[in-house]
Amino acid sequence: MKIAVTICEYNPFHNGHAYSLEQIKKTSGADAVVCVMSGNFTERGEIAIMNKYVRAKHAVLAGADLVVELPTVFATAPAEIFAGGAVKIAESLSGERTLFFGIENGTKDGLIATASYLLRESAEFKALLKEELKTGASFARARYNALEKLNPPGIDLGFTTSPNNILALEYAKAVIERGYKTELSPILRTGAGYKAEEPDGKFFSASGIRELLTTGKKRKAAKFMPKFVYNDLPDELVSVDDLVLYALLSTPKKDIAHIIDCTEGLENRIKAHVKDCFSRKELIDKLSTKRYTVPRLSRIMLSVLLGIDEKLVSRCLKSDLYLKVLAIDKNKTDLLSALGGKIPFVMRKRDADELSGVAAECFEKDVFANEIYNLAAKTKTNEFYSLLV
Repeated sequence: MKIAVTICEYNPFHNGHAYSLEQIKKTSGADAVVCVMSGNFTERGEIAIMNKYVRAKHAVLAGADLVVELPTVFATAPAEIFAGGAVKIAESLSGERTLFFGIENGTKDGLIATASYLLRESAEFKALLKEELKTGASFARARYNALEKLNPPGIDLGFTTSPNNILALEYAKAVIERGYKTELSPILRTGAGYKAEEPDGKFFSASGIRELLTTGKKRKAAKFMPKFVYNDLPDELVSVDDLVLYALLSTPKKDIAHIIDCTEGLENRIKAHVKDCFSRKELIDKLSTKRYTVPRLSRIMLSVLLGIDEKLVSRCLKSDLYLKVLAIDKNKTDLLSALGGKIPFVMRKRDADELSGVAAECFEKDVFANEIYNLAAKTKTNEFYSLLV
């Protein structure tokens, strides 16, 4: 069976996503389209604007056949781990797999060349990267600067800049490094870019749409998404800011220090400032620097709230896990037998009860994340079921 896989957040699903799914279905010749989607929290360390079951429903209504959850330990991690975990889940599907993903510019050849070069990491590149990091630059900026100075033949610096291109680069690195058989198929994005502040016709970025919702301009978002998505948009966005502050106050410094990307004694600065702040934004404003960007700080704080440390993430990357079904086309339930076999599908509590070891530990974080979301959103979604659409 030929499977087209796409990795997504759909926060929220918009016309650009609809275009991408349409292109995948037209060009892939696949027997099924599978989405590997983040759950209730995202890679930028934020709570999703709608719960994962609603967003998975939107994907199926737009043409996906099956939506499985990207485990929380990966979905809330930096790009390299987000991508590596997502490709790991995709590789767990039986069949002939092709991974489709959006890029802002560039070609597949340029992507493969850049990923291959970075996996080799010459001594000269490592030295330059180290020097750039000493300036206080973020890792992404330091890597770009080092590559620009070296200017190796065949690489495309564009894959080290925009968020979508950086994720594409990490997808390619994961596939190449681990010898996965999943094929790579980049799709040039159309319309407004990932962080575009202004719409382009009927296209607008997810971040732009979220800003409309934040500023009380929900009606303006209608033309940028299918009607079935607009009808589910909340009037107010959910927040876990107070819970995050409580977690930072109550968690010992030694435990915060074990969170991914919490380096150079940042836990000390967090503990020193959190007691004087009344909002997450206020704390982030006090802590942010060129190196400690807002998304990086947000991920660290969210990981403290969810209790996800570096050792757990590492174990999950190295272990067989599970395929948590969020939603499936009610006419395509036979896909589960065709795509399964490598690792178990989880659709109900008895499936989860059969998990053991690292897989069970990983799933417990999905359950806890769902409970936190329910508390914040005043909802009662059940982690132990799957949606037929």
